[in-house]
Amino acid sequence: MPNSSIYPTFDRSDVDIIETKTVYKGFFSLAEVKFRHRLFAGGWSEIISRELFERGDAVAMLPYDPVSDQVVLVEQIRVGALLGEQPWQLEIVAGMQDKSAENAIDVVKRESVEEAGLSVDNVEPICSYYPSAGGCSERLQLFIGKVNAPESGGVFGLESEGEDILVHILTREEAYKLVENGIIENAASIITIQWLMLHHQQLRERWLSYGK
Repeated sequence: MPNSSIYPTFDRSDVDIIETKTVYKGFFSLAEVKFRHRLFAGGWSEIISRELFERGDAVAMLPYDPVSDQVVLVEQIRVGALLGEQPWQLEIVAGMQDKSAENAIDVVKRESVEEAGLSVDNVEPICSYYPSAGGCSERLQLFIGKVNAPESGGVFGLESEGEDILVHILTREEAYKLVENGIIENAASIITIQWLMLHHQQLRERWLSYGK
């Protein structure tokens, strides 16, 4: 049963999943889930029915060059932003994870090559989170990776997946300004860039010491 601690804990017996039914399956899936759960005040909730968007788990990484103090961002069109002011979104490299085939670090290293033409040396975890736990099962793991930033960007992506990705090289401060000004709109990029602003000194000392 959930307690009053700031760190939530629960037992699996506190949730009773009655039925899970797939109602749509395409590039992503939509399921109908019926469940009930124990209440904070005691007893059980009524049966709750919710639609659950299932898109799998994802990983994302901010490529960072500790020597030049630069980051690499990618820009590509996103269907979720088509009706907004910026259909082309500035992001960090990311991809879906098939847990049966690849671990998270292997995914971000592969995506870094495919999306930005970058090989990655060190990879360190930042955090993981649910972008929209109210209706989506996706869990996103965030990393920062050590790269040698190129002098200029380019166009990358897999033609077989319809990717058209433009690479940008920015200073750490320039990237943070894009966060402050609301130009960068996706959570993974905002979180990793803000994390870098807080930890860049320790990170640079640690990564640069590896080559000594």
